[in-house]
Amino acid sequence: MAHQGDGELPGYEEIGERLTEEFSGVHSPETVERCVSAARHGAQEVTGSAPPDLVERIARKHLQVLAMVAAEKLRRASRTTLGNAP
Repeated sequence: MAHQGDGELPGYEEIGERLTEEFSGVHSPETVERCVSAARHGAQEVTGSAPPDLVERIARKHLQVLAMVAAEKLRRASRTTLGNAP
C-alpha cells in the first residue's frame, strides 16, 4: 500500500526508478512503487529507521519473490493447458 508522502523523501524516488528499470517487463511501475513504500515502512517499523540502501535491498527481494511466484503460476497454467498437470 502506498503511503502519503512516499515520493517526497530524498533517495527513495531514485530507488523506485532503479528498480522500475531493473524489473521492466516483469512488474509495473506501480508494483515497484508499492514494494518500495512497503519496504520503507517495514524497515521503519522494525528497526526504527529506513536507510535507502536497506529499503532498496528489501524491495528488490520482494520483487524477486513476486516474479518467481508469477513465473511458477505461468508454468503451472501452461502445463495444465497442455494436459500435463502434475
